[in-house]
Amino acid sequence: MITNSILHHSIIRKIIENGFAPSVEDLSEILHADKEEVEQGLYNLQEDHGVVLHPNQPKIWVIHPFSLAPTNFYVKSKAGEWWGNCAWCSLGIAALIHDNVKITTTIGAGTKQIEINIIEGEIQEKNYCIHFPIPMKNAWDNVIYTCSNMLVFENEMQINEWTKKHKIPQGDVQPVENIWNFSKKWYGNHLNPEWTKWTIEEAKQMFREFNLNDKIWNLKYSEKRF
Repeated sequence: MITNSILHHSIIRKIIENGFAPSVEDLSEILHADKEEVEQGLYNLQEDHGVVLHPNQPKIWVIHPFSLAPTNFYVKSKAGEWWGNCAWCSLGIAALIHDNVKITTTIGAGTKQIEINIIEGEIQEKNYCIHFPIPMKNAWDNVIYTCSNMLVFENEMQINEWTKKHKIPQGDVQPVENIWNFSKKWYGNHLNPEWTKWTIEEAKQMFREFNLNDKIWNLKYSEKRF
């Protein structure tokens, strides 16, 4: 039987190794399972919020923290290159790689390109901040949209101007260093073969641990995992 844990581990490991996601056929070979069993496993993992598949086929689109389609966040280390879904996910990739990493992105998904470097576990550019405009209780309503709005800025004034310009509500603003420390715990276990998705209560506890206390981080009780 293909469990969510072993399927998730197999996908993440291959993305780190190759820079792209394994296909159903690849996973069938890796897991010594029928194609139909792998496809059902992918749909089960999606139901558990462990992967996002393309709308009309069991093909991996997102498995946090990795995007398998181009984004505004390019993550590079000597081990490989990947796309992060957002600022938070990009730091999550760095947490998984355990290596020096360079994240290339732009301020507010605009034209000003910046780099965020993590060297020997320390974030070098600590003056940036990350904006979280979408309430976490709604994050999985459209997780692609949610992630696309978690962007890097230089200051809150930029965020004020950006939200007015694009008619996107202003949310919580966090120092990039705090989200780096948070990402290390949130994503640090994602390569564990016994990984399981965070429960709502576990997520709430972790938010509190890193002082993510704004109403944006409020979660409603749910049997589903976050």
